[in-house]
Amino acid sequence: MTTKIAVFASGSGSNFQAIQEAIAHGEVNANIELVITDNPGAFVVTRANNFGIPVLELAPKTYENKAAYEAKIIEYLKEKDVEWVVLAGYMRLVGENLLAAYENRIINIHPSLLPSFPGKDAIGQAMAHGVKVTGVTVHYVDAGMDTGTIIAQGAVDVIEGDREGTEARVHTLEHALYTSTLKQLFEQ
Repeated sequence: MTTKIAVFASGSGSNFQAIQEAIAHGEVNANIELVITDNPGAFVVTRANNFGIPVLELAPKTYENKAAYEAKIIEYLKEKDVEWVVLAGYMRLVGENLLAAYENRIINIHPSLLPSFPGKDAIGQAMAHGVKVTGVTVHYVDAGMDTGTIIAQGAVDVIEGDREGTEARVHTLEHALYTSTLKQLFEQ
């Protein structure tokens, strides 16, 4: 049976694209029912449109509070019979309503070897600390910032003084690790 997922993204959507391409090639047994962005006009919208995947663009500031914002999201997820929520560069903490609606079925990818360097600019944090190795973590989402149970990790060498090169290595690993992890999760 094909798993119905929604992908949440705030930016360019390169992880979304990697997931969709893996689905199209039969590597991940899932269907992206909906892309949700909190950043109307983000490039992920163009990518989703190119694949013919419906997009929900919601500006959180137009809602009374986080609960109202997430209630609208949950309404759309239920309408599409979404089973799993996949965060792919979604730059917003998930609130209690969404966590309750999709308990143990929300996953995230983070560009560090958690628990090191949680939050924003993990690659910059790693480079500022002078680490020689960083990486990528796929984890379940809980109420904290990048604190959920770790599902999978992979490491890459930092290129000293070369953030762009290090980011490229991290992104390449993200795309491979996320798709292989989703494949395993959805085969269970």
